Amino acid sequence: MHIMNNSWFALTLLFICFSPKSYVSLGADTISANQTLSGDQTIASAHGDFVLGFFKPGQPSNYYLCMWYGKVSVQNVVWVANRENPISDKYSSVLRISDGKLVLFNESKVPIWSTNLNSTTANPLEVVLLDEGNLVLRELSGNSSKSLWESFDHPSHTWIPGMRMRLDKRTNIGQRLISWKNTEDPAPGLFSLELDPNGSNAYFILWNGSRSHWYWSSGPWNENEKLFEDIPEMRASSIYDFNYHTDENESYFIYSLKNTSPIISRFLLDVTGQVKQMNWLESTNSWLQVWAQPRQNCEVYAICGAFGRCTEESLSFCDCLQGFEPSSEQDWNLQDYSGGCARKTQLQCQNNSVANGKKDKFVANSNMVLPKNPQSVPVGSGVECERTCLNDCSCTAYAYEDSQCSVWFQNLLGVRQLGQGASDGKTLFIKLAPSEFSSPKSETVTVIGGILGSVALAVLLGLVVFVYLRRRKNAIKTTKALEGSLTIFAYKDLQNATKNFSEKLGGGGFGFVFKGVLPNSSVIAVKKLESLSQGEKQFRSEVSTVGTIQHVNVVRLLGFCCEGTKRLLVYDYMPNGSLNSHLFHTKGSNVLDWKTRCKIALGSARGLAYLHEKCRDHIIHCDIKPENILLDVEFCPKVADFGLAKLVGRDFSRVLTTIRGTRGYLAPEWISGVAITTKADVYSYGMMLFELVSGRRNSEQFDSENSKFFPTWVATAIIEGVSVLKLLDSRLEGNADVEEVLRICRVACWCIQDDETQRPSMGQVVQMLEGVLEVTQYPIPRSIEAYSHYQDHINFFTTSTSNWSPQSQNNNISATSS
Repeated sequence: MHIMNNSWFALTLLFICFSPKSYVSLGADTISANQTLSGDQTIASAHGDFVLGFFKPGQPSNYYLCMWYGKVSVQNVVWVANRENPISDKYSSVLRISDGKLVLFNESKVPIWSTNLNSTTANPLEVVLLDEGNLVLRELSGNSSKSLWESFDHPSHTWIPGMRMRLDKRTNIGQRLISWKNTEDPAPGLFSLELDPNGSNAYFILWNGSRSHWYWSSGPWNENEKLFEDIPEMRASSIYDFNYHTDENESYFIYSLKNTSPIISRFLLDVTGQVKQMNWLESTNSWLQVWAQPRQNCEVYAICGAFGRCTEESLSFCDCLQGFEPSSEQDWNLQDYSGGCARKTQLQCQNNSVANGKKDKFVANSNMVLPKNPQSVPVGSGVECERTCLNDCSCTAYAYEDSQCSVWFQNLLGVRQLGQGASDGKTLFIKLAPSEFSSPKSETVTVIGGILGSVALAVLLGLVVFVYLRRRKNAIKTTKALEGSLTIFAYKDLQNATKNFSEKLGGGGFGFVFKGVLPNSSVIAVKKLESLSQGEKQFRSEVSTVGTIQHVNVVRLLGFCCEGTKRLLVYDYMPNGSLNSHLFHTKGSNVLDWKTRCKIALGSARGLAYLHEKCRDHIIHCDIKPENILLDVEFCPKVADFGLAKLVGRDFSRVLTTIRGTRGYLAPEWISGVAITTKADVYSYGMMLFELVSGRRNSEQFDSENSKFFPTWVATAIIEGVSVLKLLDSRLEGNADVEEVLRICRVACWCIQDDETQRPSMGQVVQMLEGVLEVTQYPIPRSIEAYSHYQDHINFFTTSTSNWSPQSQNNNISATSS
C-alpha cells in the first residue's frame, strides 16, 4: 500500500509539472536573493489576492512578466514589467535579483527589464508581492525592511486601490496609466492618463502623449466635497474612500475600498481610450463596467486613426471613409485602430499623371463632425474652395460652410459621422481618384436618372404641399385628426388652443407639455420642444415611432406642427397624468389600490409587447419608467414619450450601443457598452414593477428596519419565505391578493436578470401576469446584490397551462386573450 501511494504521488506530481494549464508555485510571496522565477513558476501574495508569473496575452510566442488577480476565474493582467520587450521562451528566461536590482533575463541571458536601481548595501535583498497588488524590492536589516522599488510607482494600464497616481513637482514628471496597444499586445498604446503638470489638480487623458491633444479631464479637485468636479459620481460613494494630497514636493490622488466592501474593483485605461471602472461579478464570471469616461467612444481623440470614421450608432464604431480600407485588418480585429485607413487607389495628382484626361474628384460626406486641424483659405465661393484643394496634391479634403473655406492636408483625423436627425452636421468633401467613381456610361445613366429623379421629386413635393395646405385648411376649420392619420397643425392654432401655452402639465429634458382644447372641444396635450438640436431628434423619433401606432396601451399621437424652428407634438390628453404622480406623491385617500396597480402592470406590459413584437419594425422604447406611463380617465395605462426610442428592422437583433434612458432603470448591458436589444426595456419594466409594489423609488429606504436596495430585499425575502405583504406599499394596509403580489414580484425578479437571455420577452411577461405561464423560481441577480454596495456607481450603470423558464423561453406558447 505504501508503494502504491508513492506511485500515485509521483504520477500526480508529473501531471502537475507537465500540464499546460498548471502553474508551479514557489510556495511563498517572496523571491529571495538565491531564488529565480521562470517557466510556469509563480509567486502569490499572502492571501492569494495577486499572482506574479509569466503570461501570454495573445501573441503565439510572446511572453511577459505579469501580475494578475489570484481570486478571479478569468485571468486579468493588472501590471506588466517588460511591456516593450517580450520573451519567446519563458522556460529559458529568468527573473532574479542581480547587482542590487530585480532583473529579467531573456532566453539569451540578456537583461531586457530591470528596476534600474543599484544597491550598494551589504544587507540581503528580497522581492515580495503584497496583498494590495504591489511588487516590492526591499532591503532586509534585522527585523525591519526598507523599500527600494515598488511596482505601484510604475503602473501600466490598471489603477488598483491603494496605488498613488503621483506628480513629482521638483522634476515635473508624473506617473502615467498607458493603454495597451491592442487587446492582445501590452505594448504602450496611444492613450495615457496623468495628473496635469501645470498645477490644475486635474487628471487628463492624452492622445499620443501630447498635452496639446487631451480629450478628457476630471476637472480640478474639490477638497470640500472630496471629488473631482467633472466626476460627480464620486459624491457619497458607498465603496470607496478618496484622498488627494498636494504639497510643495508632490501631488497625488489615491483611492481605497472601504472595510465593509467585499468588491474586487479596478480602474483601467482601455484600448478604446476610455478610463473605466470595473467590478468583478463572480456569478457571471465577468467584469461589470459601472463607469466610463469619455462616455462615448467617438469622443476619444482620433480613435479611428487616419481616414477612419467614428459612428456611435454602429455596433463597430470605427470604419473607413469611402475610397479607403483598414491599413491592417488584423489590428482592427484586435481593436487597434491607430493605423487608420489607407487609400484603395492613389490620387492622380500624386501619380504625377492624368490618365485619359481624368482628374481627381470629391465625394460629399454629409452630416459629419469635421476633422481636426483645418486650415482656413480666403476664397469667395464653394467652387473656389474646391479648386484650391484640387490644385494642391497634398490637400485631401475641404468644407465650405457659412462662406468659410476649410481645407485639410495629408491625414484626416477625428472624422465623426452623426446619427440620423442631427441638425449640426457639416458636409465634408474628400478627394478620391477618378477610378473610385462610376464610368462615363454609368455617369450618363446617373445624370438621366438624376433628371428623372428631380422631376419625380418635384411632383412629390407638389403633392406634399397640396396635402399640407389641404390638411392645414381642415385643421383651421375643425382641427380634428382623421382616423389612422396625422394632422399637420398650424402653430397659431395650437397657440390659441393652449391659451398661449399657459396651462403647463409637466416638463422634461426637451421642453414642456401643455393642456389645450381644440375648436371641436377635444382636449389635447401639446408637447413643445425647446432645444432645436436635441429637440429635432426627439421630434423625428416620436413622429416616426408613434405616428402610425394604434394600440389601447400606447399613447396616440394626433398630429404635429413643424414651422420654422418650432416643433410641437399633439397627443390625446390623459386626465390622470403619469404613473409617478400617483405612486410617489399621493397623500391621504387617493392611493392607487392593488387592483388598479395590477391593471397598470398588465396594460403597460401589453403596450410594450406590441411595440417589441407586433409592429412592422420592432421598437425599443429605451426609457421605461413611471414618468412615461400615462393614465387615462379609467386609469388605463398608455406607454408614452418615445423621444429616445429606436426603430429596429426585423432582420436585426442587436443595434444600439449609445446609452439612452434614466439611471435606476438602465439594464447592465447599457453600462457595459454592448449592443442593446428589446430586453433592455424588459429590465426597465421589471424595475418599475418593484415600484408599483412598494409605492416608492427603488433607491429609497423602504422602512426603518430594512435599508436594503428594494429589489435586493424582494429577491432575497421571497426565497427566505418572508410574507410578500410585508413588501407591499404600507398605504395599502395589506389589502392585496397574496398570490398576485407574489407573481408580480417574481416576474420583476426575472425581468432584471443580469444576462438578457435569462429575461422573458414582454409577450411572455404578459402571459405570466395573466396566469397563462407559471412563474418559476428565479436566481438572485448579482448586479442587484452589488447595487446595495455601490448603487451610486452603477448609475452611469398560479394556475397555469404551461411553464416558463430560461430554458423554455423559445417555446411557441400562445397567449390567452383577456
